[in-house]
Order: sequence, then C-alpha cells, then structure tokens
Amino acid sequence: MKTAVVLFTRDLRVRDNPALAAACASAEHVVPLYVLDPKLGQLSPNRTRFLHESLADLRAALRDKGGDLVIRMGDPVAETIELARSINAEGIGMAADVSTYARRREERMREECERHRIALRLFPGLTVVDPGELRPGGGGSAYRVFSPYHRVWRAAQWREEVATPAKITLPPAVAAGRLPAIPKGESPDAAHGGETEARRKFATWMRHIGPYPELHNDMPADGTSRLSPYLRFGCLSPLELANAALKSDADDYVRQLCWRDFYYQVALVYPQLSTKPLRPGADTEWRDDRDALQHWQDGTTGVPVVDAGMRQLRAEGWMHNRARLITAAFLTKHLGVDWRPGVQWFFRWLLDGDVPNNSGNWQWVAGTGNDTRPYRKFNPIRQAQRFDPEGVYVRRYVPELKGVEGGAVHQPWRLPDKVRRGLDYPGPLESHRDEAVWLRP
Repeated sequence: MKTAVVLFTRDLRVRDNPALAAACASAEHVVPLYVLDPKLGQLSPNRTRFLHESLADLRAALRDKGGDLVIRMGDPVAETIELARSINAEGIGMAADVSTYARRREERMREECERHRIALRLFPGLTVVDPGELRPGGGGSAYRVFSPYHRVWRAAQWREEVATPAKITLPPAVAAGRLPAIPKGESPDAAHGGETEARRKFATWMRHIGPYPELHNDMPADGTSRLSPYLRFGCLSPLELANAALKSDADDYVRQLCWRDFYYQVALVYPQLSTKPLRPGADTEWRDDRDALQHWQDGTTGVPVVDAGMRQLRAEGWMHNRARLITAAFLTKHLGVDWRPGVQWFFRWLLDGDVPNNSGNWQWVAGTGNDTRPYRKFNPIRQAQRFDPEGVYVRRYVPELKGVEGGAVHQPWRLPDKVRRGLDYPGPLESHRDEAVWLRP
C-alpha cells in the first residue's frame, strides 16, 4: 500500500497503537489525522481542555518520528474521506469504539469507503480485551454479571502489544492544520492531558502499586492511580497497564481494569446505557426534587462526605472512586432523585467521563443495572467513618469544617449548639431529615 490514513479518535498515543502500527508497517506514506467535531466541543470544558492538550502532545510525538498530526474541523467522516481522496489513499485505519456516536461514525465511514473504493480497517486498543470477543454461553450477547466475566477475561488470550513505529513518513504537500487553542476548562486543579504526562504518571504509579489493595478505598490517602482520564482518551494503553500490573502481582488493580472492560462489552450491546435501565422494570418513581438536586450538585447537602466528593469533582474534574459510590448512592437511594441527571452532571465535569463506565457505574449504584444486589443502600456516615475515619478527606474539600477535629466532622449536626452555630455549614436538607435514623452510625 502506498498511502494510508490513520484516524485518531480515543487512542491519542504512539505506543501500543494497533491502527498506527499497522499503517506504518503496510504503507509507504501514513497520514495521522484527528478531526475536531464541533458537535462534541461543548459537552465538557474539562474534557475539551484535556483533549486539546493531548492533541498537542501527540503532534510533538509524531513529529519526533518524522510525521505530523493533521488537524481538520468538521464532520469526521466527511473530512477523513475528503483528505483520503485528495492524497489518493488506499486505506483508512481507526480504533473500534462502542458508544452510539462512535458506532454510527464507523457505519458511515464504512459506507463512504465502499462508495469511494477505499479499504477500511478497524482495530482494537481501547480495552484490554475487545468488547465483542467474550460471549456468555447459552446465546447471550454480553455478560450481565461481573464475576463470570472476570473469570473468562483472565483466562482469555490477550493480544500482543505492538511496537512503536520507528519512522512515520507523510506524503508530500499535506497541510497539517493548526492545533486548537487550549481553553481553561472549569476545574482549576484538573490533571493535564497527553501521552507524555500519562507515561510519567504510569511510571510513578508502578513504583507505588504494591499497597493498592489496602489503600484504594482509603479516601484521604488518595492511593489510586488517577490514570482513568488517560485511559479514557487513549493516552495510555490499557493492555500495557494491565500487563505491567500483572508483572507486579497487583491482581486487585487488574480486577479494576477488568471492570472497565466489563462495561465496554455491556455498552456494545446496550447503547441506551445512559438513558434506559438495564434491568426491566427497575426504574422506580423517582422524586422530582430540583432543590435537592441543586444542593447535591453544589456540594451543600449538609452531609460532609457527600459534599466533599461533589466539591472534589468541581475542583479537579475527578473524584475518588469510593466518593463516587457514596455521592451517587446519596442522590438515588437517599434523596430518591433519578440517576440520569447524576449521569449528566458527572459527564459535564469528569475528565474520565465516558458512556460505558460513567453510565454503567451509575446504573449499578441506582439499582437499575448490573448489581446483583440492586436494593443495597450505602450509609454515607458509616462509609465516611470507615474510609475517612479522622475526617482528613472531608476537611480537604469542605473548608467550613476545618476547625472540627477528628471523626466528629462527619456529623456536624451532633456537635454542641455553640460549636455548630459557629460553622458556616448547612444542616441536612429538609427533604432528607426524615432519614435521621440512618444518619446515626
């Protein structure tokens, strides 16, 4: 093959990138391309900033290999086909994805490639195991329960990591286009994007992965990898991460990567994951309480561990996983508010927000999804006392409570009247005070 186009989507890296590696191995000239779709530009200012930083880093990496990142703006299918035709490309490669948007993009790309007699090839790389590879017995289209999926996933033959191309050669006279400006985003303390930053954090994490089983639920210790945004944008290969973790005997961490794959295979066969319950008849009569929803979004519910999580979300574009469970359960199981506004609020702020994991985990917590115990109800006070016993995490994000010592910070309504009146912090929501019983540890 003389010329091929590689359309980058959520695989913004040069290491272990099957589409890029295959193109460089089979074509004389390779055009790495990213198309900025205006329809996606306003979904999340945080992710837009992270994306634009990642594109700048990817361009630098490709230039180091002799190539470049070609940037276009518009409909991804139309822009890719136009570029391919202008340079007489024989093939287009891209990573397969599972969202409704991505599947429709692939269908349209296939139709246009057939019309213009251009070969199209889809590649793995967004997950450790391809979402469509593992199927349950009995004719099921996807695993609905995690444990049997995990067993099959661990026993599966994983693909081999592919080598980084030594050299990338562009065809002559291809205009690279300008990188998009990097906006501020909404979260002042959000992580920065790009494969370079991903690999720096990856290397640091592998040196500290040993205590993960003891620390991953420890909220003040912040003992998680924080690599999820880089996996979401493909700045880091999930397969490389899983292989490295296995070499370090970090089975608990590998299990978390399996959870990520699990929701991708669910989303592949259930595209309505963000809007419709997985369990038939699971949607209850949710309360339409906009005031409670607003307090939850603002981190002013009066329940400190919930407010701390919601404020971390705004400040960092990220939230500790235990806090995600607590805050989502509080909205759905205690306030009785529909899980779908929660999904959308997380989508707005999270750097790692994607359909499979954000929506899949929300449905798990709300009892509408893949949880085998859908009626479980997290007690936020007990959760806080277990995973933040001295209140360090709460005081980190709720400065109004910095003067409250130790675990007393989790129940400020039980402090002496004189102390409580001196706090600029609200009591529990009116709509929530009828649950005083569960507020007791």
